[in-house]
Amino acid sequence: MGHPQPVADTAKAAPRRAELAALLKLGRPLVMGILNVTPDSFSDGGDFLDPAKAIAHAAEMAGQNSEFGADILDIGAESTRPYGGAKPVSAEDELARLKPVLPAVARLGIPVSIDTIKAKVAAWAFENGASIVNDVWGLQRDPDMAKLVAERGVPVIVMHNRDSADERIDIVADMIAFFERSLEIAARAGIARENIVLDPGIGFGKTPEQSIIALARLAEFKRFRLPLLVGASRKRFINSVVPSQPGERLGGSIASHLYAIAQGAIIVRVHDVAETVQALRVNSAIEAAK
Repeated sequence: MGHPQPVADTAKAAPRRAELAALLKLGRPLVMGILNVTPDSFSDGGDFLDPAKAIAHAAEMAGQNSEFGADILDIGAESTRPYGGAKPVSAEDELARLKPVLPAVARLGIPVSIDTIKAKVAAWAFENGASIVNDVWGLQRDPDMAKLVAERGVPVIVMHNRDSADERIDIVADMIAFFERSLEIAARAGIARENIVLDPGIGFGKTPEQSIIALARLAEFKRFRLPLLVGASRKRFINSVVPSQPGERLGGSIASHLYAIAQGAIIVRVHDVAETVQALRVNSAIEAAK
């Protein structure tokens, strides 16, 4: 996969606003690689707290030594683990984890997304090479986030979330109502509609069964006429089908992402980049042979 040219080796790099739009115009599924610089993420918490390890892993996902590289890297410094138990961190702690890592990752020459719900953190990330914000509360937590996104003219990933799962509700109806609220916030702030991506938030505020339902009914979100991102990688719902630990869920993750793409998703957010890219290429080749 071809990637944009590296940014200049400077301490601060302005957001490269058109990167995601250019990728979406390629007309093929995009792979977003996950980089957690956290001690408590559900799958790889603590694995990449060492900045050198984090940067090396980012380079590996970017495909520096392989043709199977990610299109986007998503960096998070506060665990948003979907099953509870994550410890909230201050913006200062989040930034302390990001500062030794994010600028170096941005210099790899691949679009960088900042996974945060804090406008202060996102603003710093934009000044240091990030060009997308991934908000797991869909602009509904930090009142300054929508204003920041509008001012910077950068893309935002709007993810569905709930404080807790409720097995009694129609999860798809809840997701639609949530997205409608987020889009209203975005419109009031002046965020361009072409800068919005929707994410059903697999595993977040959902029972395993509801996560499966959200995937099964993914096509219903086409009503918004916006790009869809799905992050099913290593999620617990896979364990509900085939008992397994997070690191043992590659097969379930790939199956889920291939299904999501068949239902209209254009971006998949994954831990296992090379394996996912290979699966998508084979899938595309089969589709093309029809």
